[in-house]
Amino acid sequence: MAERSEIECWLTDMDGVLVHENDAIPGASELLAGWEAEGIPYLVLTNNSIFTARDLSARLRSSGLNVPEDRIWTSALATAAFLQQQVPGGSAFVIGEAGILTALHDAGFVMTETNPDFVVVGETRTYSFEAITKAIRLINRGARFIITNPDATGPSVEGPLPATGAVAALITKATGREPYVVGKPNPMMFRSALNKIGAHSKRTGMIGDRMDTDVVAGIEAGLHTVLVLTGISDQAEIERYPFRPDEIVNSVADLLPSGPAEG
Repeated sequence: MAERSEIECWLTDMDGVLVHENDAIPGASELLAGWEAEGIPYLVLTNNSIFTARDLSARLRSSGLNVPEDRIWTSALATAAFLQQQVPGGSAFVIGEAGILTALHDAGFVMTETNPDFVVVGETRTYSFEAITKAIRLINRGARFIITNPDATGPSVEGPLPATGAVAALITKATGREPYVVGKPNPMMFRSALNKIGAHSKRTGMIGDRMDTDVVAGIEAGLHTVLVLTGISDQAEIERYPFRPDEIVNSVADLLPSGPAEG
């Protein structure tokens, strides 16, 4: 496995690594600026399929982070890239918002409720019972079932919200069909990101804050994995898993050339 000094490209998670809520994590801005200045290829990854890359770029800018939209890779973009490979110019019935709808349109897909090739379920703030019913009937008629990401819940100010994985479980229960999941922890998300920046896994690092998505997918994709403790992972959480990241650091500030000393 490559040492950090041998890494030529970086993939990094967004929430919990670069931002917390809407605040930049100390060191994130400097890390991104350093990659830009040195011409290091990188992508900021998120399992969120609600927003387009342009929306997320604007959101990060308001947090004080400059990330061009072509440096953002969402589960929606990864899903569109995967489906374009599977059925070029295909059709889909979509439950989701601008992120997945725009990505599929840009990939040449037609949105339809009539014999679609795929039923695609992404993140949305308002799941419609009518749309879920339609999805179930289309899957029963032979449409292939795809979800952008497996997250069962998402955060909100009031508390957890049901997310893609929870709705997918409802559809699976009704149809007996398991979906194909594109987002983390499927290493497919990382492979499509590597393809986008022309990177090789042996020379690419992945920075994440979750053992169960970022780290396991990074390991399976053959990447140098770095776990930061600014998100949801702590030592007790790390001990629960039978695998380990290559590095554990307090935050992205530790990855700066003059980062805080280990220990």
